[in-house]
Amino acid sequence: MHGSTTPPAASFDAIVVGAGLSGMYMLYRLRGLGLATRVFEAGSDVGGTWYWNRYPGARCDVESLDYSYSFSPELEQEWEWTERYPTQPEIQRYLNHVADRFQLRRDMQFDTRVTHAHYDAARSRWDIQTDDGQRYTARYCIMAVGCLSTPNQPSFKGLESFTGRWYHTGLWPHEDVDFTGLRVGVIGTGSSAIQAIPQIAKQARRLYVFQRTPNYSVPAQNEPLDPERQRQIKAEYPARRQKSRMSRAGFPFDAPERSALEVTPEERNQIFEAGWQRGGIGSINAAFKDLVTNPDANETVAQFVRDKIRQIVHDPATAELLIPREYPFGTKRLCVDIDYFETYNRPNVTLVDVRSAPIQEITPRGLRTSTGEYALDAIVFATGYDAMTGPLFAIDIRGRDGQSLKTKWSDGPRTYLGLATAGFPNLFMITGPGSPSVLSNMVVSIEQHVDWITDCVRFLKDHHYTKIEASRQAEDAWVRHVNEVADLTLYPRANSWYMGANIPDKPRVFMPYLGGVGAYRQKCDELAANNYEGFTLSP
Repeated sequence: MHGSTTPPAASFDAIVVGAGLSGMYMLYRLRGLGLATRVFEAGSDVGGTWYWNRYPGARCDVESLDYSYSFSPELEQEWEWTERYPTQPEIQRYLNHVADRFQLRRDMQFDTRVTHAHYDAARSRWDIQTDDGQRYTARYCIMAVGCLSTPNQPSFKGLESFTGRWYHTGLWPHEDVDFTGLRVGVIGTGSSAIQAIPQIAKQARRLYVFQRTPNYSVPAQNEPLDPERQRQIKAEYPARRQKSRMSRAGFPFDAPERSALEVTPEERNQIFEAGWQRGGIGSINAAFKDLVTNPDANETVAQFVRDKIRQIVHDPATAELLIPREYPFGTKRLCVDIDYFETYNRPNVTLVDVRSAPIQEITPRGLRTSTGEYALDAIVFATGYDAMTGPLFAIDIRGRDGQSLKTKWSDGPRTYLGLATAGFPNLFMITGPGSPSVLSNMVVSIEQHVDWITDCVRFLKDHHYTKIEASRQAEDAWVRHVNEVADLTLYPRANSWYMGANIPDKPRVFMPYLGGVGAYRQKCDELAANNYEGFTLSP
């Protein structure tokens, strides 16, 4: 035989990238339409962010009874949660149960990373390539890659010379890491650090926390789930879920109607105190309606939390370093903690301010700042993620005329509804930039997107359309709207990962949509009912 022949690409109706919460549910729904679907997952099992994030103390900051699928009443009733806020191992067990129950793994391929997704206009199909060199083709390509799944890798000078062990919270080893008797440095004080630090402090001989920007955090007030309360919530699930779907942030809370400025200081503090004791997201940040829109209202809650930090942390100098001052409360991801501020009262924990004395390099035996060297046996990088766009840019995605998504989005992401982007037919994004996604209970937003995409694909199938594409005008109008809504709030005042500010050279654009989960859902439903207004459909 002469020469070599490329094997033909395996053909599917739909290819889904990612087997986390969104990819699992997307597969379940596409199967229901009778579509031949294949899911590719870089990890060795389902779970997405909960597969990779195994650092000490990793747990969800949404209550377990709300951070769960609502599509199957049987699943809702049979699964028993054990704690108010579920740990990573418990969420992973739940997602494994879902995969087994609905036999999802038979259409999934693990340990496989999608490297290319190129649109072939002549055939109206997506050509997909994976890191093992295999090729596939599908009519629909659905990105279920998650918003926080591309770790912001450390790029410190001298890291390769370090003789100890180093870890990234987002790429934690699957075997237990034991810090007993070690001198450990944690770099970063965002969400994952705030969860990991109290746990590492219990083991380490010395713990140095290297902080550039302090974060606001509220106590979780976590506890074992009372079986009676669980029964009660399960009995009311349909109404509770519906309330979450139509809420501002995907939680079953009543929206506050009062301004923080229209009550007396005493009453306001009582309301904040009650929220602090209740704990969790939505505890104090949802106490009044204007905390993220009015700077004076925001200052009242910021001051309350600053006072709390001063009360909890014994050393006044450490307390002042832990107090955020340069951005409004709640405009960076609000952290939820278990004994975070209390940990700084331990004799083996030292807070190092690297704003005033920046990290200069990692040395063979530790870390050097501008004021001296710290001897370390292990370093934990809690440096977060290249959020929202990072996971999409990790794949070479090219639309019509070979245009790359990365080039198109070089000044910031441009989407229609966070679901689609002009020039990329039949490409869907689950919780993409320009949708509520990370500002909401992710499961509620994921289910809404998956249901919308499923209905859309069914509509195309029933009406014999081969492709759907967002129009440039609809996209431009949506991008303007997302920006206008963000500018009505205090959010753009913070250098947050919502703005891409944690990644050098990333454009500073507020990426998620702040208009609210319920209002957004209504908008998506209206456009769909109006024959997919803003999209071009081709027979």
